[in-house]
Amino acid sequence: MKSLFIALAMYSKLPAPGVEWDKKSLSWALCWFPVIGVVIGALLYGWFLLCAALGIGPFLRGAVSLLIPIAVSGAIHLDGFCDTSDALGSHQDRARKLEILKDSHTGAFAIICCTVYLLLFFAAWCEVLPTGRAALVLALGPVLSRGLSGLAAVTQPNARGSGLLATFTQPMDASGARIVLGLWLGVCAVLMVALDPWTGTASLIGAALSFLYYIRMSRRQFGGITGDLAGFFLQICECAIVLAVILAQKAVVLL
Repeated sequence: MKSLFIALAMYSKLPAPGVEWDKKSLSWALCWFPVIGVVIGALLYGWFLLCAALGIGPFLRGAVSLLIPIAVSGAIHLDGFCDTSDALGSHQDRARKLEILKDSHTGAFAIICCTVYLLLFFAAWCEVLPTGRAALVLALGPVLSRGLSGLAAVTQPNARGSGLLATFTQPMDASGARIVLGLWLGVCAVLMVALDPWTGTASLIGAALSFLYYIRMSRRQFGGITGDLAGFFLQICECAIVLAVILAQKAVVLL
């Protein structure tokens, strides 16, 4: 339970008892990361139901759907997205990019990319139809993204060998963590496809493509992953899932 409380305190604004961050607790904290996705998914699904019951239009529905994950996470992942955008936009060498990731200042590329990202994600939430079983598939998106993010953390090299992400991964039983996170992903994937084969499969494809991009980009540009890069991936993965559901829904209409 201490590991769960650490995960909640680190990766969300959800209330959690204060506990000591000892080595044993840290070694399993990342395995609880998808639990935060479960909470976000439950809030999203509740919001979808409320919108349907009250006849709330797509703009307000989309805006709140966009803000729920950001509010629950305390924007920690969006901050990583911005830092990574600054580093990638600099076109500097690997060492300089890693320095930019650590810089607390916000550059022009962060502002531009964040604005574009939020506009695209908001438009996607306005376009998608979160009804029926597709709503449940969308609600499982934050669980899937966090499971993939955790799996990358325990399978990919750390670009710096230090930092916040290393604090969680260095004391871990990597093989045990892979099994636990793999179970999270397996259950989530099966549920998505079982709930709605068409949108569920599309969601998995969208998440897989963003994951492959994340791994390839991180290795080429930074030599591995960091906490900021993990946040960057989480944001693009969740947007990719919603975009994939939109394409699946449009394809059903055309067919």
